[in-house]
Amino acid sequence: MIEFVQQYPLAILMVVSLLLGIFSGYPVAFLLGGIGIVFSFIGDIPVAFLGTVSSRIFGGIIENWLLLAVPLFVFMGLTLEQSGVAKNLLLTLQRLLGRTPGGLAISVAILGVVMAASTGIIGASVVMLGLLSLPVMMKQGYKAEMACGVIAASGTLGILIPPSIMLVIMGSILQISVGDLFKAAIIPGLLLGGLYITYIFVTASIKPEWAPPASEAPEDIDDTPLYFALLRDLMGPLFLIAAVLGSIIMGIATPTEAAAIGAVGSLLLAAMARQLNFENLRTTVRNTSNTSAMILFVVIGATCFSVIFKRLGGDYMIEQLITGTGFGPFGLLMLIMGIIFVLGFFLEWIEISFVVLPLVAPVIETLDFGLGLSGQAVLVWFAILIAINLQTSFLTPPFGYALFYLKGITGGEISIGTIYRSIIPFVLLQVTGLALCIYFPAIVLWLPGLMP
Repeated sequence: MIEFVQQYPLAILMVVSLLLGIFSGYPVAFLLGGIGIVFSFIGDIPVAFLGTVSSRIFGGIIENWLLLAVPLFVFMGLTLEQSGVAKNLLLTLQRLLGRTPGGLAISVAILGVVMAASTGIIGASVVMLGLLSLPVMMKQGYKAEMACGVIAASGTLGILIPPSIMLVIMGSILQISVGDLFKAAIIPGLLLGGLYITYIFVTASIKPEWAPPASEAPEDIDDTPLYFALLRDLMGPLFLIAAVLGSIIMGIATPTEAAAIGAVGSLLLAAMARQLNFENLRTTVRNTSNTSAMILFVVIGATCFSVIFKRLGGDYMIEQLITGTGFGPFGLLMLIMGIIFVLGFFLEWIEISFVVLPLVAPVIETLDFGLGLSGQAVLVWFAILIAINLQTSFLTPPFGYALFYLKGITGGEISIGTIYRSIIPFVLLQVTGLALCIYFPAIVLWLPGLMP
């Protein structure tokens, strides 16, 4: 161990500095870039080498056509949030499932899946689901842990179910097809949604006081015939899903072009709902700019950090740490998943993606899992496993952003301790979904193989 520390002292110190800096509350984007620059001087790296960082940023990131899909998908999601589609669909689902055990919670989970396939914006999804359903759930007598857990977990599905910003960025980092990632993520995303719904139904059946049925007839909510209302409220999201995912899967459009189609489609839906006005458009553009700028600054900072980290031997350190364990391929995969799960307690998915993925992906690509897969197929499988794993980073304390989004809309009526307890079963369900995708790779790879 002492020899290992002596071999990579600065690389280890960079990691320690990053962890300490995160707890200081300093913005992570500037923290990553600052640590990289500071350690370039500590490590006596030639100043001219920093030109490599600039070249990587401007040549590999700013000019990356694929990353243009990020602000377009963000704009699409925020515009759809303003259209009121989610509210109408929730009311209709409540009518449909009102007498089912846990019917309202199941409606929220289904809405989370539909909105995830239409938006993919975690903050907007959690806040929207919370504002729409939390007051109704509490009035209906739901246990706070059940209500908060299903809202937070369902709202995070957008980071996995395409069109997912995270998958776009992963495709760029790993140099693999975003279309393949989108295809591969569909079944795992639906699997997680199915696990949530099953848990809600079983829990509500065993403990009806946790999720009591509606006290009033759901038909009182709307006079429109139920199946017509369901078709009406599903048309908008289905149109958007078909336009975006369909164009990618069928090979008609690239992810960036499909994102532009989705942005235009969301404007059409907002106009049809009579919600396309200057105030909403200005709010959407401003929030899109803020979110896109945050992601871009983290990408720039992480690029600086990773280039210097590799120059100081960090990539060899990580490879030696992983391969020196003596574990087989699946053992190494489980070790990496465990490390990323723990990192998710403290880091956002963006930092983990840009700092960790480039270091561990080359090791994973060379491993033989006995599945008869090409290196690219292994990377697609690995990327989806990472995506499922990183979804938990939005739910795990102390820095689970979905928990703070939810806390912000409760008005102080629900404690943060209650919210923390509420996500425990859903994190366990996500780990279960991850384990299933590890031991049954066909869950991930069947659809990309069916539609190459």
